[in-house]
Amino acid sequence: MERIIKKVPPTKPIVPKKKRVAAYARVSSGKDAMIHSLSAQVSYYSDYIQKRRDWQYVGVYADEASTGTKDDREQFQKLLADCRAGLIDMVITKSISRFARNTVTMLEVIRELKGINVDVFFEKENIHSLSGDGELMLTILASFAQEESRSVSENCKWRIRKQFEEGEIVNWRFMFGYRSVDGRMEIEPKEAEVVRLVFSDYINGESTVSIARRLQSEGIPTRFGGQWSVRRIIDMIRNEKYTGNALLQKKYVTNHLTKVLTLNRGQLPKYFAEDTHEAIINEEIFRQAQVIYERNKIDAATKTSTTQRYSFSGLIRCPHCGKNYKRKINHGKVLWNCATFLKEDKAICHTKQIPEETLFAITSEVIGLSEFDETVFKKVIREIIVPEFNTLVFVYNDGQHIKRVWQDRPRGERWSEDLKQKAREREIQRRGESK
Repeated sequence: MERIIKKVPPTKPIVPKKKRVAAYARVSSGKDAMIHSLSAQVSYYSDYIQKRRDWQYVGVYADEASTGTKDDREQFQKLLADCRAGLIDMVITKSISRFARNTVTMLEVIRELKGINVDVFFEKENIHSLSGDGELMLTILASFAQEESRSVSENCKWRIRKQFEEGEIVNWRFMFGYRSVDGRMEIEPKEAEVVRLVFSDYINGESTVSIARRLQSEGIPTRFGGQWSVRRIIDMIRNEKYTGNALLQKKYVTNHLTKVLTLNRGQLPKYFAEDTHEAIINEEIFRQAQVIYERNKIDAATKTSTTQRYSFSGLIRCPHCGKNYKRKINHGKVLWNCATFLKEDKAICHTKQIPEETLFAITSEVIGLSEFDETVFKKVIREIIVPEFNTLVFVYNDGQHIKRVWQDRPRGERWSEDLKQKAREREIQRRGESK
């Protein structure tokens, strides 16, 4: 018997799934022309994507970033997060240099997106990252983009150093006590009076902690409305520009990718330019302040050398007040906290204590060891900065930075039966003493 086969047509039409498309745009600075360019890019990509019927418009992620070499671009990170969440199928961007100028970073991102089947299309180069030869071409072109970034950086350094050689002051228009007027630095009278008061009080024996506390309590504003801290006072006392002179090239950029400023400890020449602007204090007052500062510094170093040293002594720094963290024992627990906070209070420096066991665990992970080794630690780590609560930034001797964040254990997990019993006993004893 002959087999009879009939085709049954589908009752519903097959609707092709639309590709979810987003765009990424970036400009290099906040200048008006650049902001206009960014706005134009956003409009262009919005129209470009929405005209395609087979595409679903997700949005345009746009950054006003100072450079394409850094990974802290907010919208760029949001774009990656949405890709990982499965919300995007394709990303369109103008060129490789707009996406990233760091070859390693760019390839890491491309490979990650490729692994979750997200295509990146570079308009200028006409390259799809999911194509067969896409990664090879991207590697070559990104290397050119990174070299271009290095070349631009070197040109900028050369221009700034030529300005230094000619005694021109660069990038200090936001200094407390001065205002930039038509390219010239002029004294701001109210702030200048505060500067004179700080130098006078310091020379007359008042501590930097006391000065910071008084300025804060009197409601005297800083340049941008932040808190007065010991670090701010020290920076003011040490700044020769208040004498009308300027020591140039005190810091320099070592790596065009990280853009990290490093103190110039003799690696490059410095230039001392005299009478570059109007002085707020005279040179004799400044000299007296430096003598007192150096004497206090020597006294502090002498006191430190006579005390017991621990693994993290002198290596954990508070960026808010400039002081190092100190070790303390509280109810049997070993903790580290900012020296200013311990000596004064949170009105001067508001920080949070760090359990020593947390420091040991995180540090061991960062230096790649299963357990803490002080010798290895001090060989590779220059300092640890605590920029905010539950955050540590490890600075390697080669200038590399690694950030680590941790979560505190819930109080219930830390509150053991033994601790509860001791607390009950203390409370019973306290009540008995009060009677």
